[in-house]
Amino acid sequence: MSTALFIGRFQPFHSGHLDAVRQILKENDRLIIAIGSASNTITKKNPYTANQRIQMIRAALGKTKNYKIILIPDINDPPLWPHYVKRLVGPFDVLYTGSRFTKFCFKEYEKATPLKAIKKNLKVSATQIRNSKHPEIFVPKAVAKLLKKWQA
Repeated sequence: MSTALFIGRFQPFHSGHLDAVRQILKENDRLIIAIGSASNTITKKNPYTANQRIQMIRAALGKTKNYKIILIPDINDPPLWPHYVKRLVGPFDVLYTGSRFTKFCFKEYEKATPLKAIKKNLKVSATQIRNSKHPEIFVPKAVAKLLKKWQA
């Protein structure tokens, strides 16, 4: 049984993230979704709380069962961060991420962690969505409903 770790801020959880989760679950039996910057206060770059991001992910994944969500607060110490993440999430076999920072930290400071690329089938970014007047076109329908409910 292989377990994958997918780390991101998910600000918001968008269609590209959902596509990545589907790819990861085709290759692995279980998935740990690690929400980074989980303790940050709301800012323009991080407009959603950790609880809102959990709700988005659960809504988007619907009936999918073979995943769990872990919150990763920032510690602002890049050399220690990969070890901190591993301690919080437990054992996993491979790491997936779209974050350059995460890739750098795990390549530089935790060389033993296997990293795997995600094929970007959709050209969408959370920054693009946060700056859009119509974010609902970039997110799964279930997430769009939440954003409307929250007036986000």
